Amino acid sequence: MAQRRHRAAARPAERAAGRAGARRQGRAVTPAAVAVDVARYAARRARLLAHMPPGAVAVLPTAPEVTRNADSEYLYRHDSYFYYLTGFTEPEAVLVLVAGQGDDSGTPARAILFCRPKNPDREIWDGYRHGPDGARVVFGVDEAGTIEELDEMMATLLSNAPALYYALGGALDERVAGWLAAVRAKARTGVTAPASTVDLLPLLDEMRLLKDDAEQATMRRAADISAQAHIRAMRAARAGMYEYELEAELLYEFRRNGAQAPAYNAIVAAGANACVLHYSANNAQSQDGDLVLIDAGCELDGYASDITRTFPVNGKFTAPQQRLYELVLAAQMAAFKAIAPGLPYSGAHEAAVRVLVQGMLDLGLLSGSLDQVIADKSYTQFYMHGTGHWLGMDVHDVGQYRDVTQTGKPSRLLQPGMVVTVEPGIYVRPAEGVPEAYWNIGIRIEDDVLVTADGHTILSAAAPKTVAEIEQLMQQP
Repeated sequence: MAQRRHRAAARPAERAAGRAGARRQGRAVTPAAVAVDVARYAARRARLLAHMPPGAVAVLPTAPEVTRNADSEYLYRHDSYFYYLTGFTEPEAVLVLVAGQGDDSGTPARAILFCRPKNPDREIWDGYRHGPDGARVVFGVDEAGTIEELDEMMATLLSNAPALYYALGGALDERVAGWLAAVRAKARTGVTAPASTVDLLPLLDEMRLLKDDAEQATMRRAADISAQAHIRAMRAARAGMYEYELEAELLYEFRRNGAQAPAYNAIVAAGANACVLHYSANNAQSQDGDLVLIDAGCELDGYASDITRTFPVNGKFTAPQQRLYELVLAAQMAAFKAIAPGLPYSGAHEAAVRVLVQGMLDLGLLSGSLDQVIADKSYTQFYMHGTGHWLGMDVHDVGQYRDVTQTGKPSRLLQPGMVVTVEPGIYVRPAEGVPEAYWNIGIRIEDDVLVTADGHTILSAAAPKTVAEIEQLMQQP
């Protein structure tokens, strides 16, 4: 890779060579066509602005670039909240929203995007920049300026604003203090600073929790790509393979189908490693007779998928493995039945736990009565996590799991457009009193589920998960 020259202009001869090199290598010196659903992002901004009083200001930055080591950076990933309102993926950008006055003045709401200026020299090294003019046209904001203008403009935008909305306790705190100080310095002229600061994120959390048709379509595609990656890994699996070899099969399938990156660090856990919930080394060699647990999903156009499958590396479940596997699968089927509009979010977990606990009792992993074991939570020796989470732009997506407006904060009710994961599991570590036949077996089965008007749809259904389906697939040449 060419040495990166951050914040420094290349010499003229180097700039010319860079342009020529870019052309020779087929790199774009102008952007590929950017298709942005301007109306979609504008509608989201309007919904947010409707929650703000007239004249209030909201500020939302994107994520910073992060250095990996020396002068190399991690692959850049925009901030999810920022992207949700803009569709803009460049770093060093801030969105400012100003609520309309709502009076006879007719002062409309404004969306202002501050971004990096055009810079042909930097674009040779780092790629195309829209610049303020391009950003305003392509992304449909009302105004745009350079990121260097932000501080000066904020002192003006916040003058006489009744409230400031931003992510409290985050990266902007120190900068906000400077803006407010600049406004207060104008007090002798009659200018007032915002009387209140309000956390912006809870409003956006509730908006992001319900996915629109376009989001649902993207998540369907992401889940399908990930399902095909799991199929590829199953077909490639052989006893003696290293976990990282199977991880490579996943990553290949993600990228060849257009996914930009993994949605999270893949878990590829063979044998006893599957009993480590967030195992990440992915460097062990599988042994004949091992189960392999793969928890992996791609990110496509800013949206995550999240699938887990567990399969025998040699293509054939042993009897103890199959007993535990079919127990986990039965728990997942029970959880699915608890997913529909109007049902509590917690219902899926409760249904899965009852099936898992009864199975643990039947297999001799636990003793006692079903209700007793659930009440005293002794089942957490083998099942210690929840049965799912919200899914969206983030793999553990935003949104409250409880209705915080109600006394006692009961589990919130499911609504069409919510996307959840359903991921029961069982993890049996060696322990006194635990049948040895089940030692070091870890199993999890996870799918992405969209709540629909009449029930639910499993977005990741293409990934095989019954014993018969998995064994048949793995026996194919």
